[in-house]
Amino acid sequence: MTGEAHTDSSLRQLSYAEAIREAMDIALAADERVILMGEDIGVYGGAFQVTGDLVHKYGEDRVMDTPISELGGAGVAVGAAMTGLRPVFEFQFSDFAALAMEQIVNQAAKVRFMLGGAASVPVVMRFPAGSGTGAAAQHSQSLEAWFGHVPGLKVVQPSTPEDAKGLLLAAIEDPDPVMIFEHKILYKMKGTVPDGHYTTPIGTAAVRRSGADLTIVATSLMVHKALEAAATLADEAVDAEVIDLRTVRPMDRDTVLASVRKTGRLLCVYEGVKTLGVGAEVSAMVAESDAFDFLDAPIVRLGGAESPIPYNPELEKAVVPQVPDILNAARQLAGGTV
Repeated sequence: MTGEAHTDSSLRQLSYAEAIREAMDIALAADERVILMGEDIGVYGGAFQVTGDLVHKYGEDRVMDTPISELGGAGVAVGAAMTGLRPVFEFQFSDFAALAMEQIVNQAAKVRFMLGGAASVPVVMRFPAGSGTGAAAQHSQSLEAWFGHVPGLKVVQPSTPEDAKGLLLAAIEDPDPVMIFEHKILYKMKGTVPDGHYTTPIGTAAVRRSGADLTIVATSLMVHKALEAAATLADEAVDAEVIDLRTVRPMDRDTVLASVRKTGRLLCVYEGVKTLGVGAEVSAMVAESDAFDFLDAPIVRLGGAESPIPYNPELEKAVVPQVPDILNAARQLAGGTV
C-alpha cells in the first residue's frame, strides 16, 4: 500500500461500500477530470447505494445518471476517457457487462495498442458481482475470467474494505482500463480503512494467513471462506496459507509460486465456473514453473458448478464453493488422498 501518511486508523471501521464511496469522493475532490457515470447513481445513490449522496456534493455534471443502455453508457465512458477525462462507470450488475463487451473488449482494451501508444483509455468500470443475494441466473454471475482473458485490460477483485478503497484509487490513477469486480455480499462487511489518500498496488497479491502445509489461493468473497476453513484446519494440525489474489490480471506470479514452493500443495478456490476460470490460470502458472517440482500432490481447483446460478437459496449455495467444500478438498489434499 502506498500513498500519503495516514492517521492511526486502528479504530476506524468502514463498510466495503463506504470505503468505495470514500475513494470516489477523494478522487473527485482531487482531480476535476474524474467523473462518475452509471444507471441510477445520482439521486438514487446506485443500485447498491454505493455512490450515496455524491451527486449533491459534486453535481450532476460529475455524477451522471446514464440511460438504461449498458452499451451506450460504456461507450460514452470509453470516449470520455480518450478525451482526457477519468470516468468511473458503474454497472448495476456485472452480468450486464455482456451488453457492453463491444466497447470494453474491442475498444477500451485495444486503443493504446492500435494507436501505437499515442492515446490511452483511463476508464474504470465497477461491477457488482457474485451470488448469495437470491438474484438468480442473470444477476449473480462471476465473470472476471472473461475480462482477464483480454490483453489491455486490468482486472481486480478486492476482498476487504481497505483494498476496495486502495485498489479503486489506484485504478482511477492508472492510464489503462481497469475492471473492478465488487462482490455484492461484501458491501456491508466492515473493516479497518486508513483515512486520506492511499493506493493498493494493482498486480500484487496479499498473504492473508501464513502456513506451511497447504497453499489456498482465493479471490474476493472466497478469501473469507478460505480463512474460515483455515482456522478449522489449524485445529486439525493442518497449517494452511491463504493468498488473496486481489488482481486477476496482471496476476502476482511471484507470491503464488513462493508459497507453493514452501507448502508443496495448491488449492485454488474461486466462485466463477470451474472450467476455464481463474483457478485454471493459477494452476497453469504453477505447472509451467519450477514450483511444479515442489508439488507433493496434484493441484486442486474448487470453482463454481457447470450451471447457471439458481434462485432457490439452498441450490444457490450448492453451486458455488462453501466452507465445508473447502475443508473437504483441503483435508484430502493435505492427506494425500486427492
